[in-house]
Amino acid sequence: MKSNSIDASSSYDIFSSAFLLGNIAAPFVIGMAVGYFAKKMLRTALFLAGAAIVLLFASEYYGIIEISNAELQHAAESATDAAKSSGDFLVNRLSGITSKGVSGVAGFFVGFKLG
Repeated sequence: MKSNSIDASSSYDIFSSAFLLGNIAAPFVIGMAVGYFAKKMLRTALFLAGAAIVLLFASEYYGIIEISNAELQHAAESATDAAKSSGDFLVNRLSGITSKGVSGVAGFFVGFKLG
């Protein structure tokens, strides 16, 4: 009769440091860095967009240009759609780093919260 003992240091040991670092810690740190960067870039983009809108309003006030509310709303909707698709792309890409993809996506949301 054969003995089917499982070696604790095998590749199936989910508590080994090699498994935890490779499958959980590294994707989490990558996701956190991407989330932090994404939030900082979003804040910068919102700051620049706000400055551009204020300049447009000032130009309209002085009669240099004329802006309709419909065009302004259409531009804002286009910008939010671009931001959504960019965020979805990043989350989808991070979910493919490991087999489950949970740690990379969790890191993204933690980094986004910290940023």
